[in-house]
Amino acid sequence: MTQNGKNTAVAIQVDRLQKSYPGVKAVDGVSFTVPRGEIFGLLGPNGAGKTSTLAILEGLRQADGGQVTVLGYDIQRQPREVKRRIGVQLQQTSLLPDLSAIEQLILFARLYGRSLNKTAAHHLLNEVGLAEKANALPDKLSGGQQQRLALALALVNDPEIVFLDEPTAGLDPQARRRLWELVRQLRDQGRTVVLTTHYMEEAEALCHRVGIMDHGRLLALDTPGGLINQLAGSSTITTTAPLPLDEVKKMVGVQQAEQEGALLRLQTSDPATINTALLALADTLGIPLRDLHVQQPSLEDLFLHLTGRTIRDA
Repeated sequence: MTQNGKNTAVAIQVDRLQKSYPGVKAVDGVSFTVPRGEIFGLLGPNGAGKTSTLAILEGLRQADGGQVTVLGYDIQRQPREVKRRIGVQLQQTSLLPDLSAIEQLILFARLYGRSLNKTAAHHLLNEVGLAEKANALPDKLSGGQQQRLALALALVNDPEIVFLDEPTAGLDPQARRRLWELVRQLRDQGRTVVLTTHYMEEAEALCHRVGIMDHGRLLALDTPGGLINQLAGSSTITTTAPLPLDEVKKMVGVQQAEQEGALLRLQTSDPATINTALLALADTLGIPLRDLHVQQPSLEDLFLHLTGRTIRDA
């Protein structure tokens, strides 16, 4: 569908995006499309290029090469048109220490050239579950409440697209899930959401599609289920038994193996045979085989398969 020469079904189009810093290729030929109404996630460790990619889409940084269109506007040539239509929650949003929650919303709205009265500001705070904290200063808010206020600030201009950079970083599990519900509400309102995360479970729980990034490159892109299906027939076996890693890697049928502290993790397409081999090795060495578990593949396993390491080690 097109309107005024623009594809109204597409929120974001990224084509061969490039960005370098001294000695670092932060974004290396990344391409993807985000349809309107989708929750799209970029998943990867710190330094993967997620934040640099997002900053270019938001118009906060200039690309070295490639093309980006947001809501049909070229981000390089028409940044003002883009910025009027997007909301940005930065990874480390700086809340103003001397202004209450409601005062911050009213001020941010003015920066967008909008008038936000107290009734509208209270409504926005209610949307993010902060109605009772309207007059609270930032230092009186918990980490999760500060993140929700930052999300409210990203919504003051009623954006069509909301960008969230590591929105739940540093939050406890309960606060993280509360923010997940708010992200789903944005989707239900018809907004497009683009987020970055290094939490596998967050990408699986929220995103329609996920792009896996590492060292500036987009390694894979699909639905969470589609990505996991790339490892169809592969299982993960873990044990805390102190088996020698070199011996485990030599076993026929072991695709990958690594040691994470006391945990031995390996991938195989034949878990029954490998379990038998592990039992035999443990018996030969006189080592009790403890906490042996077989798991179906996950996004963590796919990242390990694509990069040779877990996202925590990257």
